[in-house]
Amino acid sequence: MRALIQRVAHSRVTVEGQCIAEIGAGLVILLGVSLSDGKSQADYLVEKIVNLRIFEDQSGKINRSLLDVGGSAIVVSQFTLYADTRKGRRPSFTDAAAPEIARPLIDYFARLMVEKGVHTQTGQFGAHMVVEIANDGPLTIWLER
Repeated sequence: MRALIQRVAHSRVTVEGQCIAEIGAGLVILLGVSLSDGKSQADYLVEKIVNLRIFEDQSGKINRSLLDVGGSAIVVSQFTLYADTRKGRRPSFTDAAAPEIARPLIDYFARLMVEKGVHTQTGQFGAHMVVEIANDGPLTIWLER
């Protein structure tokens, strides 16, 4: 499982012109699921993400977690995180999980975020989405498990 997390000032996701998710300060989590992923990978990444100290404290130091600041999250399924571009010019996505495997794990991941106390919204699985990200910092981190 791969997560590209971006600390945001605000973000929104639209599908066919309709806003389906919108947050202020928090994280956008672009989440990819591989063929070999299961709940243990989601458990690990959620625990890591909600406790990762990537928000500023009163002194301006990056020392607070998403939980500490009461931030929100948007989880967006993104199979393209498993693009293999080593050969040719067209990416291969053979390492990405099929929708019937990925969708339940994405949903599980989002539920875990909520259980940890993070107000969490999601994109729409399988839809063409426009994801607006006002990256704060910019701060972008790649996590994998």
